[in-house]
Amino acid sequence: MSKFSRDFALASALAIIASGPTFAAEKSTPLPKDLPPYGPTKAAAAPAVVQYKLPNGLTVWLIPSPGFPKVALTVAVRGGYAADPGDRPGMADLLAATLSQGTKTRSAKQFAEELQAAGGDLSAEATSDAIIINTGVLSSSGGTAVNLLSDLMRNAAFADGEVAIAKRNAASGLEANEADPQFLATRALYRALFGAHPYSVTTPTQASIAETSAADLRKQYLNCFRPDQSVLVIAGGFDEKQIAAAIVSAFGSWKVPEFAPISAAPVPDVAARGIGVLVPRADSVQTALYLGALGPTRSQSDYAATRVANAIYGGMFGSRLVSNIREDKGYSYSPDARIVPKRRAAVIGTRADVRNAVTGAAFNEINYELNRMASTAPQEAELERAKRYLVGSLAIQSQSRSAISRSLANLWVDGLAPEEFWTQTLKLEAVSDKDVQSAARKYFSAWKMTVVAVGEEKVVKEELAPFKLDLRQMP
Repeated sequence: MSKFSRDFALASALAIIASGPTFAAEKSTPLPKDLPPYGPTKAAAAPAVVQYKLPNGLTVWLIPSPGFPKVALTVAVRGGYAADPGDRPGMADLLAATLSQGTKTRSAKQFAEELQAAGGDLSAEATSDAIIINTGVLSSSGGTAVNLLSDLMRNAAFADGEVAIAKRNAASGLEANEADPQFLATRALYRALFGAHPYSVTTPTQASIAETSAADLRKQYLNCFRPDQSVLVIAGGFDEKQIAAAIVSAFGSWKVPEFAPISAAPVPDVAARGIGVLVPRADSVQTALYLGALGPTRSQSDYAATRVANAIYGGMFGSRLVSNIREDKGYSYSPDARIVPKRRAAVIGTRADVRNAVTGAAFNEINYELNRMASTAPQEAELERAKRYLVGSLAIQSQSRSAISRSLANLWVDGLAPEEFWTQTLKLEAVSDKDVQSAARKYFSAWKMTVVAVGEEKVVKEELAPFKLDLRQMP
């Protein structure tokens, strides 16, 4: 499953948990009139974040949270897919997959055993702008985790045998994903949206996997993994003085290379958008409809308003889109919409898997709801519901130390301060109906959307013919 698809699944789960009754349910079964009004929304309490840099440029953010004896640690290194060589798209996936498979001081088995003895596990993931490593251990083993992360960041070995295994796994995984319509749609959407920009990459190709050697990974590792382009975030129950001493001991002697860091991805060109893409999938009984356009980054002033607009449109279970094509018409079981932020851009995406026979009808309703967002102000009840859903989701997220450490690392990658995580609530609460309408007009008009349809070629062409889409096939 692609990261884009995982994000959609997570958004659906949170929406079901945090949102109230759907519009369709309210129409058929009105709520009792004597229910008390909503209570005031409470922002998550912002803890004190200890922020500093080591002399070598490593950024450190510490969030002490006494109580439960666990510590979450996240390391982020700027780079990711955007730093991959042009002839090795998606190589960052292999880099992330082989990081923990042995270092100059520990074999893959030794590393895994030490981490397990500390009560933890580890994951590493490549994104468009970074490679992010997450682990969580018992509080008593916080220093051990810091040492293990330092070993990964400074001494990963990329042994030939381990890289060969990772390449076989990656090739097999990619082959399996080629049968997944969500994977195909995501890949096609990003290629269509971003063209030659590095953000077009969502996955390696079979060619890039086959052609990448252990020596290539070692070279890219040395290019990207450097203290002045990295952040260490630690959240949980730890002794601040002890953990600070462990960080200095483990990372203090890490030297900055003499060469300049890899440049960040440029701001994407948004001139040519709104095309249609057909991805044929023989004998498919459904059509995967994905629509996307570029939206604001987290640092832009209208980001909060765009999030509220997206929640009203399709980003929560009681949204307009869900109420329309799921609850009312039954075209799709799990339509959804979300914003996927990156450092230089964001993608506003819609997803709906629909029966072949209603492909055109579902597409028509999606366009209707997009244009309704762009042309009409939200009702007061919609605005209140969307803001409460988003604030509630943040409150749930802030209860997880691992979610906090990952979220703060992502903020750092995007050039934002850690306080941004807790000030989101205030920004969301301040959004007005006029703010929502302004953001919706700017980003949600149907004509701005790039459209991807994955399904039976004959069905897709016939169903979408009335819309005069110039459907093309991605190379």
